Amino acid sequence: MERTLLLVDDEENILRALTRVLRRDGYQILRANGGAEGLALLARHPEVGVILSDQRMPNMTGIDFLSQVRERHSDTVRMILSGYTDLKTVTDAINEGAVYKFLTKPWEDELLRANVEEAFRYGELARENERLTRELQASNEQLERRVEEKTRQVRLNQQVLAISQEVLEHLPAGVLGIDDDGIVVLANQQAHTLLGHDAQNLVGQTADTLLPPTICALFQHAASPADAHDILLHNISIDVHCGRMGQDTQSQGIIVVLTKRQNDGKSDGK
Repeated sequence: MERTLLLVDDEENILRALTRVLRRDGYQILRANGGAEGLALLARHPEVGVILSDQRMPNMTGIDFLSQVRERHSDTVRMILSGYTDLKTVTDAINEGAVYKFLTKPWEDELLRANVEEAFRYGELARENERLTRELQASNEQLERRVEEKTRQVRLNQQVLAISQEVLEHLPAGVLGIDDDGIVVLANQQAHTLLGHDAQNLVGQTADTLLPPTICALFQHAASPADAHDILLHNISIDVHCGRMGQDTQSQGIIVVLTKRQNDGKSDGK
């Protein structure tokens, strides 16, 4: 990207001399004979990266000009070119941030070129830092939104899980989850009741010690859902459904559902 330099001085011969020295560095050079013209040029050329202005000019001093530039075009790097007699005034302007650097007249060509090059690099680095800061801020905001969304999703999942557990615990059917090693990993309240283990947790026990062989046979070698009806379990007639987990999730094992058979309503005549 081409670098644009604005030179401001009320003496035409100074502007010509500065242009001769600096044009060899490939800058696009704009020239103004005073602060008012400089502000007008900046309005038309916002791409100006560096301004080199004389201090002693009629109607508007260099510092006054650059102070207005700072308010309207804060990205520009602003430098004063003046004599030592203005040192105190310019130093105050540097301290206030209106001026980046003070260069003296008469100048040394190579030192002037080096200072202008440094000013461009300073401005480009500052703009790059601002760009990176904006990108980082946008990235952080996006990350915060993702974290908030993930947090909402986790909370929702926790609520769904809690409700699911509550529903499972109070189902009128007994539900057992049995892993591929035959260990009970889940048992609801009705399962404990049907198996006669109200006071003992079934989780962690082996299924073949809890269930009769007729039920174990249903799931031990079954690759698909299996059912059995009117199985006697602790003198209770139940229906049994067995199905493998992992149809819709990555869970492994067997789900066994024990349903107590309902009285068909017929009387035994007693």
